[in-house]
Amino acid sequence: MSNPDPKATDRATSKVRHTRDAALAMIRTAMVEKKMTQAALADASDCHEKTIQNLMRGKAVRDQTLFDVSMVLGLDYEAVKQAWGGGEDASVGPMDLKGEGGAVAPVYMGAYTRAAVDHYIGSYLTLRPAFTVPNSLVAYRTDVVWDPEWPSLLFEERDRPDAPYAHRGRLYIPASSSFIHFVSLTKGAMRMIVVSQIDQGGVMRGLITTLNKHRASFTPVSAPIVYVKRDELAAADLGEIGPGHARYGDYRPLLEDATGQGYVRLVGL
Repeated sequence: MSNPDPKATDRATSKVRHTRDAALAMIRTAMVEKKMTQAALADASDCHEKTIQNLMRGKAVRDQTLFDVSMVLGLDYEAVKQAWGGGEDASVGPMDLKGEGGAVAPVYMGAYTRAAVDHYIGSYLTLRPAFTVPNSLVAYRTDVVWDPEWPSLLFEERDRPDAPYAHRGRLYIPASSSFIHFVSLTKGAMRMIVVSQIDQGGVMRGLITTLNKHRASFTPVSAPIVYVKRDELAAADLGEIGPGHARYGDYRPLLEDATGQGYVRLVGL
């Protein structure tokens, strides 16, 4: 077998980088507007500075890196990803973790097939208590899709009032449990959401465990959380929902059901 032509490889690489100019322009403009250096962007995105340097040179980076950078800079992730082109770096993970033959999720995620979990795919109204404002709720959208490149369900949070803290991760669905797990993991930082399997009304109820920024530090918090499958979500129905909001009376009972009907039990000393 003949060795690949180095010049042809360089031309192909140069072409991919050129297609990323639009994405890089969006990123650079946002950095200027927010007065962020590459080092500051790396810190805020929880990335190594070398990763940001590679990104700014148009080199291949993980989709998760594009997502984190987009959230920090307030950019539309899908627009950045589409403009970026070239796909995710092929070296993101070992193939033996990607599921048997590309049709089944990895065993450590529950070994589920797309056919078995197809009913989870869609958009969800996501509700949880506000962590810092008493008697208030936070409502945002969560999209669940099937990822054929790494066979499994992928979730992505959108339209959060605190957009830089939006999460993107995967669903773990054990065969022997009535609960499933929404897990996001970035450089050792994990957020776990445990909810009941989706019912006939398209509702999942459970508990979120995460970190909340309180003054100058982050504090572990847990709270009820509810996902309600919706075909359409209006912007006016999302965001910070206080007692005076038109949707407050509809949303609060949904969260109260999570604890009142036994989906969640909060244990204190």
